Amino acid sequence: MPQIRADQPAPDIDLTSCDREAIHVLGSVQAFGFLVAVSPDWIVTRASANVRAWLGLSVEAMLGLPLDAVLDGEAIHTLRGHLQTLRGPDAVDRIFGVRLLPGGDLFDVALHVSGSSIVMEAEPSATEHLSAGNLVRSMVTRLRQTEGFEPLCREAARQMRALTGFDRVMVYRFAPDGSGEVIAEAVRSGLDRYLGLHYPASDIPKQARALYERNWLRIIADVDAVGDAVVPARDPEGEPLDLSLSTLRTVSPIHLEYLRNMGVAASLSVSILRNGRLWGLFACHHTEARHISLERRTGAELFGQMFSWLLEAREREAEAAQEARSRELHNRLMGALASGGTNLESLSDFLDDLSAIVACDGVGLWVNGEITLQGATPTAEEFTGLVRFLNRTAASKAYATDEIGRVHEPARDFTERAAGMLAVPVSRTPRDFLVYFRREVSRTVTWAGNPVKPANPGPNGVRLTPRKSFEAWRETVHGRSLPWSDVEMRTAEALRITLLEVILRLTDSAEKERKGAQERQELLIAELNHRVRNILNLIRGVVAQSKSSAGSVEDFAATVGSRIQALARAHDQITSSNWGPGSLRDLIALEAGAYLGAKADRVILDGTDVLLEPQAFSTLALVLHEMMTNSAKYGALCDSLGRVDVRWERDALDYLVIHWRESGGPTVRAPTRRGFGTAIIERSIPYELKGEADVRYELSGVEARFTVPPGFLRAAPPKPQRPAASAITSEQTQRLSGAMLVVEDNMIIALEAEEFLLSLGADAVDTASTTREALRLIDAAPPAGALLDVNLGSETSVPVARRLAELGIPYAFATGYGDSFRIPADLAGVPVVKKPYGVDELRRALAS
Repeated sequence: MPQIRADQPAPDIDLTSCDREAIHVLGSVQAFGFLVAVSPDWIVTRASANVRAWLGLSVEAMLGLPLDAVLDGEAIHTLRGHLQTLRGPDAVDRIFGVRLLPGGDLFDVALHVSGSSIVMEAEPSATEHLSAGNLVRSMVTRLRQTEGFEPLCREAARQMRALTGFDRVMVYRFAPDGSGEVIAEAVRSGLDRYLGLHYPASDIPKQARALYERNWLRIIADVDAVGDAVVPARDPEGEPLDLSLSTLRTVSPIHLEYLRNMGVAASLSVSILRNGRLWGLFACHHTEARHISLERRTGAELFGQMFSWLLEAREREAEAAQEARSRELHNRLMGALASGGTNLESLSDFLDDLSAIVACDGVGLWVNGEITLQGATPTAEEFTGLVRFLNRTAASKAYATDEIGRVHEPARDFTERAAGMLAVPVSRTPRDFLVYFRREVSRTVTWAGNPVKPANPGPNGVRLTPRKSFEAWRETVHGRSLPWSDVEMRTAEALRITLLEVILRLTDSAEKERKGAQERQELLIAELNHRVRNILNLIRGVVAQSKSSAGSVEDFAATVGSRIQALARAHDQITSSNWGPGSLRDLIALEAGAYLGAKADRVILDGTDVLLEPQAFSTLALVLHEMMTNSAKYGALCDSLGRVDVRWERDALDYLVIHWRESGGPTVRAPTRRGFGTAIIERSIPYELKGEADVRYELSGVEARFTVPPGFLRAAPPKPQRPAASAITSEQTQRLSGAMLVVEDNMIIALEAEEFLLSLGADAVDTASTTREALRLIDAAPPAGALLDVNLGSETSVPVARRLAELGIPYAFATGYGDSFRIPADLAGVPVVKKPYGVDELRRALAS
């Protein structure tokens, strides 16, 4: 089967054979493809061994050449543009009808990034003109008209067979144990039918299933084709190429032998995902070698994705309806329990309601050694043994099994009454349980061959020899109930939490009150201890800092005295309970001056002053004290380089929003222990003021955001703004301001450029895809700067550049042509950024 990584093959796989063949000979049709890996500066590092047949060059002659020595410049420009749109670790893009060589044929290209390399796979463009979007839309419309799960899967298999032309298309669903079942099939007449057959988990190993989650589509056009190796096998750093996302990568010889044993000459697999995890596959088989175009395969992949989302929506609708019914019963039961002052012992009065919440054949209740049974259940003695077993398991949450006898041997004696159980713990240790039971459901499972048949030794070892027998093998399953669904598990877990909440609230109120009083006392002691330690440490720091800067004993005494007095004034403001509204700006400045001394000028304040009501003033004083102290101890103000920017404004709902940002200090690590100081920062404002507090420990410095409701705010009388700090870093001088213009004909690239410019400080970004639109925007409102893509399809952005130059507006070019792009003589000196570019490249270009 396919391996997840070509650089981590199983012992039976030869690394060089893991790279998918570039040539398939299909009767009289030759399907040609090639694979090349290039580094980010576009130097050829590897290619498939057969490129001589196409380029007339050996791989060795290509290595180290710039890509423009191998491919057409226009093709490289197209590839660079599409590479810019790749987002995420497993992103793949496809380009149809690209002329890779001047005057050459058209090719379809698949493009993705593998480590530090860019992988391009090409194959001749099909002569068909397929509109995959319109075709798949029509197919999905037919799917949406079906009702029920089985008709949906049958119609999906039929549509996929019509799209791909394969002899057989199966919808293959995985079970939780990894085994699979064919639940729908569309097959050519004259072939055996596989509908309803089960396959053991070993037929599609775990690593292959993981690969199907990353790569939606997989084709084997000819199981007898000979693969071509990627040359060289390792890159200049000695690492093999990871081809997990390759469309042409070869598969394990084990899987090829498996397909031959089934009489399959070509196959196509399209993943079906649910919540990002592999749910099943469209498995397409053909009795002869068959290759379909990349565009048609892309349509099959798109159909697989749409089917996945439609299937997920259908399943969610069914689950939502079941959850709604269970929730209604659950809420009615909880209302009765809470209003009646019920304790654990009286739960038995509600067994009828409890049994209706989850579909079951019987229910048992164990509370303080008392047993209540209803419906199809074990006997009281058998139930006692079952409870002892449950107490030995990890029963802090709902526990379910559809085969009790497998985990609890004595249960084999009562499988006809209770084969499966769902146990809900309803108390703390010693545990009491509410247990739902289901009767045995005997069923016949038809396997494609004996699933427990011993493996035979072969050329690939005993472990990996594929099965050769696919004759139906039937097994009758006893001792198992219908499985418990995810919805039923969630319902049981919700019931567990609610029962604990209601019952514990009614039975443990006195204990909770006593414990709460003890916790409040401990919190008060911790607060006092924390404050005293902080003050002592702070005074010691003041003395130490003053000693290093004092010239004489008198100077030292005066300096220490003034700083101790500043500390006293700050704590008077925090602890006083009879003052009026106080200034936010003065509060921050006072905290900075009292605790930071000479470092206070590195706290930069920005915002219109506002007055805080006493309660908010006291709460914010505690929070700002902790933020300042932590910054001086561990953050940006603990050395001579960092700074703190504190900015505030009133939002649309008149809330006060305070932004705290540290920069230039040492690398920040989130605290490993959450002390009282952290609790003050994160919980004081939400608890005391009903506001918000959000603290993020970024590597570059702590960032925080606090909001205070308008009821605690008053407008401050106008007074002169304090001058901004004179120390400005070099990075800040390079930040943008004003509105910027992006001229780019690719929407996704334009959106990404907009994000980059906004992150660099631009107030707004306008985008245009044509020179006419760009010139209109410039005439309407000249921008502060611009980024121009050189090629806009049928025109260039040079007229826009000349207009910007006339107006004296700075700009930079963006191009996918690399070094081959030549700036017109009258625009010499304009910075150029090459695609694909990131925010750092853009910053450097605009700064120059």
